[in-house]
Amino acid sequence: MHKDIIPISDSFWNVRGSYKIRGLIDVGTQASLVRRKNGKFVFLDSYTLSDSVQREIYALTNGGQDVEAILNVHPFHTIHVESMHRAFPSARLYGTVRHRSRLPNLPWQQPLCEEPALPQLFAEDFDFSVPRGVDFVSADESVHLSSVLVVHRASRTLHVDDTLMYVALPWPLRLLHPVGLVRIHITLPKALEQRAGAAQDFRRWMEQFADQCREVDTICAAHSAVLRSAKALGTSVPDLLRTALAKAEPLLRAHERKYGG
Repeated sequence: MHKDIIPISDSFWNVRGSYKIRGLIDVGTQASLVRRKNGKFVFLDSYTLSDSVQREIYALTNGGQDVEAILNVHPFHTIHVESMHRAFPSARLYGTVRHRSRLPNLPWQQPLCEEPALPQLFAEDFDFSVPRGVDFVSADESVHLSSVLVVHRASRTLHVDDTLMYVALPWPLRLLHPVGLVRIHITLPKALEQRAGAAQDFRRWMEQFADQCREVDTICAAHSAVLRSAKALGTSVPDLLRTALAKAEPLLRAHERKYGG
């Protein structure tokens, strides 16, 4: 299989991509292909596939005809949407409010990815979660924290863009932290809604989401890497999420001092 396709299970493949800041620093990006219980496929996010990667995806999906939907779950990940639609024109296209405003000519389906009705359409395979207490689409376009987080139950995999970052540490730091680091996106202070209670809403959402991930063992993160088998490394995804929340606690308390708890 092509090096850019990471097989997580027999029903989940993570496609690693390139995204360069100002054309220089490659921070990476991702899309995930998931086989549903009904035998059809769904893409989580969009990416412009190379010819060799597309051939392998086509081989898995009956020439692309079995891809029934593309879910664009991060409002600021818009660059590759048109390319993905061209590669899989028969797939139903879902996006956030920002996708629709940026690309109004595409055949968007209802509902929006951030709306409560979307999980009902894919409830057989996925759990969805939208962070609370933060702007989903910030007026500051450098703030990319919020997204729709997706858990694929069968493969026990979390697909997440920006909201949570995973850093696989280089050698020899890996001796101290073999698992690597999971952290909340650095724009959290700017993303929090400017009102009393926003920090507590985010805190409660994060705690609930950690509980929701009690069976998750793999994290596919957009601009970093893939964490495989947390349990085999002596930890768990819920524990990693709770540690990330604890590391962000000073930022949450600072927000509460300014706006109220």
